[in-house]
Amino acid sequence: MQSKRARLDRFISEQMGINRRDVRPLLAQKRIVVDGSPATDINHVIDEFSHVTLDDQVLQDNTPSYVMMNKPPGVVSATKDEQHRTVIDLLERPDRHHLHIVGRLDFNSSGLLLLTNDGRWSRQLTTPENNITKLYRVTLKKPVTEAYIQEFFEGMYFPFEDITTRPAKLHIVSDHVAEVSLMEGRYHQIKRMFGRFDNEVLTLHRIAIGNLSLDPSLSPGQSRALTGSEVINISRV
Repeated sequence: MQSKRARLDRFISEQMGINRRDVRPLLAQKRIVVDGSPATDINHVIDEFSHVTLDDQVLQDNTPSYVMMNKPPGVVSATKDEQHRTVIDLLERPDRHHLHIVGRLDFNSSGLLLLTNDGRWSRQLTTPENNITKLYRVTLKKPVTEAYIQEFFEGMYFPFEDITTRPAKLHIVSDHVAEVSLMEGRYHQIKRMFGRFDNEVLTLHRIAIGNLSLDPSLSPGQSRALTGSEVINISRV
């Protein structure tokens, strides 16, 4: 999701249906106000959350939204789907159709899912170079052994895409349960990594992204807004 940045003169021109050169007098007369201050620079850049008025007429007043959901299995991580319920369908928010998903979960996977209308924030969390870890709890058909740990840490080569996964940490919780921490999200990556050991993943549940853990008070399908500190601190190491 791209952040919606634009030059102020272009924005005013499109909103008011006037020529861009006609915006200059409006700026000179200080009739355009951005985030509470008169705008005078023709090169001023705004984004989707800038509050913009012209002669006290509100042209843009968007509020950033950040939502945590406990995604249940059997729901699609998509904004629209003709066959299945989507995570958007589970939301009870007036702005739900303006939100996009930050890092999808597979149809049968569950756990922490983030949604927002802030493209810069979501890009920060999903760009691999930012090294944001995701923590998953996995239930497996066969017992997990110590041999898995080194294989996950060394990375695995997937010939179909001609890629080698980045190092992942595996912690054995019990014979059939493990926790996996990784910094990327290749297609069915965790299932395919356990598939190297011919071990079927029965359940896959995301419990944390960066410093943000799934709120234990959220039942499957429930969601809540993130706090300001959660929005800021999620990517801090």
